[in-house]
Amino acid sequence: MTDDVHGEFDADEVFTADEVGAGDEIADAEPAVPPQHGVGPFSIREVVLGGIWLLAFVFSFFPTYAALGVVGPSVWTGGIDWILAIALPTAAVFLLALRRLSPDGIRRVGSLGVDQFASVAFSVAAVYWISLAWRLVAALPGGYVGTTWVAWVETVLALGGVVFTVFAPLLPVFGEDFRHRPESLAHPNARPLRPISPRPAAPRPVFEADATQTAAHEPVVVEEQAPAPQAFWALAPEPRDVLDESGAPLFQIGPDAWALVIEDRGEVFVVRHEDGRLGYLHDVSGLTRG
Repeated sequence: MTDDVHGEFDADEVFTADEVGAGDEIADAEPAVPPQHGVGPFSIREVVLGGIWLLAFVFSFFPTYAALGVVGPSVWTGGIDWILAIALPTAAVFLLALRRLSPDGIRRVGSLGVDQFASVAFSVAAVYWISLAWRLVAALPGGYVGTTWVAWVETVLALGGVVFTVFAPLLPVFGEDFRHRPESLAHPNARPLRPISPRPAAPRPVFEADATQTAAHEPVVVEEQAPAPQAFWALAPEPRDVLDESGAPLFQIGPDAWALVIEDRGEVFVVRHEDGRLGYLHDVSGLTRG
């Protein structure tokens, strides 16, 4: 009867407890990140940006001005315009290439990431070349000094750079550069703004009569002053994170050195780092006061 009910049974299909547990772990695991293909070590977007920059760099040596048939200078010999026109995109493309070839190299410019800096660089270059091309349109009726075809070509190339930097996350294929990136802590300059607290009100004077000056009846000003918080040194038995106002780790204190606590707020200590930064220690249990 047992064979009739359950049918044929293969002993090789018996699963062990470890195999069942492994199957549960696989089911609970996060979906794998799909591979991103490109050209060599670079993504397709980075290769396109490199090609746009190369063409813009070559055309930048051609004259940008013409006056009554006489060819004028290029953008490299017209003051410091070359910084906005071609130097910023050059720096952006260099940083994009350096990020791929040396992941531990420069990752940001000030508070801007490399992709953010590239967006700003190509946007600035696009504004410059658009304004230069507009001068050509304005100079056509008079026939005086005007820009050459270089301004139009550079405008198209700069706008292409804007598309593949500013609007790249919206594009179907080129947006893969920005998807499935690992999460990381933001640079201090790129973190959310600290809330602005109102300044404390100035202490109001309290007037008390002086017994020695009863006949002139002049008041004596007595200022109320709140007691200043007493700072002290504290030693943690193990490394503990000191957080900023947004809850992100700022620095650590531990058993190797004493930490300066400038204010005791009960369940939270205000700790000052040796470089002047202030943070909040939420785990205040087991601290040794000095």
